[in-house]
Amino acid sequence: MSKQHLEHFIGFGIAGNFAHHLEQAGEASDFIDVKTDEENAPKGIFPFYLPSSSSFLGTYPLSSEKIISPVGINGNLQLEPEMALIGTIVYDDNMNVTDLRFNYFTAYNDCSIRKEGAKKISEKKNWGENTKGISSQIQELDKFEKGGKLDSYHIASFLKREGETFAYGEDSPVITYNYFYGKLKEWIINKLNTQKDEGPLEDLSTHLKNSNYPQGFIISVGATSYTPYGESTFLEPNDEVLVYVYDSKFYTKSDIFYLAKNGITKIPHCSALHQTII
Repeated sequence: MSKQHLEHFIGFGIAGNFAHHLEQAGEASDFIDVKTDEENAPKGIFPFYLPSSSSFLGTYPLSSEKIISPVGINGNLQLEPEMALIGTIVYDDNMNVTDLRFNYFTAYNDCSIRKEGAKKISEKKNWGENTKGISSQIQELDKFEKGGKLDSYHIASFLKREGETFAYGEDSPVITYNYFYGKLKEWIINKLNTQKDEGPLEDLSTHLKNSNYPQGFIISVGATSYTPYGESTFLEPNDEVLVYVYDSKFYTKSDIFYLAKNGITKIPHCSALHQTII
């Protein structure tokens, strides 16, 4: 699996799958009318890339090296540190989604514009080429269930500015996502079949149809909560951002901070992303 393969995969993201993130991002009010089955359930799924679409979502936004700042768009730019899952979609004869097979995972930056008045989440997510972050270190999954390798993985993120390195997101075990493993899989399948065009959300079954029912997908699972620094600090040109999805059996938080401070990203038992803001 390589980043180039993903040009043919449909791209989705999950909103509100980590406690406090939407509130910190100033987006909780966008979902005030969105009803969920449980209080801590994610709010919904948004598209960030639709292969062959003639809309802005048809532009392939993923990059492993840089983020291009938006031009002519008012709003602050913010890192969203996440883990993304990559796999295949299984359909029945009526083209309903019946299964998802998760094959890979990777560090991901769901870089977003914090702008007022956006009607859909997707309007903040793709403003051209090199506007999303994905590690080139795409890791194979053994299984997406308890007892697999992800049990001990964490997400950590950092911003480097003028020679200093700051923790941007809270160091978070992936198993502390609100929905994960089987519960997340069932929820995604349900949303792909049933989510409608309401409020900030979009009709996902129509997107699948218009994308000719792609087999490959990438879905970012949700951004971690921010540190006080990350919540109040927006991205500027020449900043560097780093996201590590790392195995805590082999590294401590201090180890990862040292690696980020020194720009070291090619290490075992880890998927790491290092981007410069342009």
